[in-house]
Amino acid sequence: MLEWYHYLLLIAVGFAVGFINTVAGGGSLLSLPALIFLGLPAAVANGTNRVAIVIQTALATAGFKSKGVSTYPFNLRLGIAAFLGSIVGATIAVDIDGETFNRILAIVMLAVVLIIIFKPKMRLEDMQERMTGKYLWVSLVVFFLFGIYGGFINAGLGFLMMFFMHYYNRMNLVRVNATKVAVVFIYMLSALAVFAFYDKVNWKLGFILAIGNGSGAWVASRFSVKKGDGFIKTFLVVVVILMAIKLWFF
Repeated sequence: MLEWYHYLLLIAVGFAVGFINTVAGGGSLLSLPALIFLGLPAAVANGTNRVAIVIQTALATAGFKSKGVSTYPFNLRLGIAAFLGSIVGATIAVDIDGETFNRILAIVMLAVVLIIIFKPKMRLEDMQERMTGKYLWVSLVVFFLFGIYGGFINAGLGFLMMFFMHYYNRMNLVRVNATKVAVVFIYMLSALAVFAFYDKVNWKLGFILAIGNGSGAWVASRFSVKKGDGFIKTFLVVVVILMAIKLWFF
């Protein structure tokens, strides 16, 4: 039996997760342990976390749109590709050594940081977005693969999505974030449906966590638009370093 303060703690964790997920990524590395700490089995914690992410990304998308930032129909196309991949990822059972996987993910995240820090700035004329033709088709394939991982675990995927869209599709970080949250909302619906089908969702704790996630996402979406790329880049680097350290040593 949970005490009342456990619910308040879950909302507080959710707010931090919603803010982190919207501006950068990796927030599930906080919410999943919190749900397990409250007594949920790992699989149920994984499914329950999806409830909060669906609501979080819906509010974040609305927050970006309220500030005039939208990448429709590009975000919808990527979302559909990831949606299909997410069905695969959420239904297959893969035996992965947790410690090895976490260390590999930590290395990937640190590599993203190094690229963000040391990659020369693109010239203004090079920042023309590439979201049609061959660039769209490559993006659809990549996001189908992202969807498989997102359906399976999802933690840390936001970093890779941001990296890909910023450097391949040449979108600024504000538009990258607006696209990311819309895509996650779409593919997370299929993942949540699969977890619910297998009765791996604690709806009560999911909606309580969602109160925090949604609030943090709404604040972050509007705040990041106001602050621009510089704030997002700094926040992203700090969060990635902290998450990589956590994955490697804990």
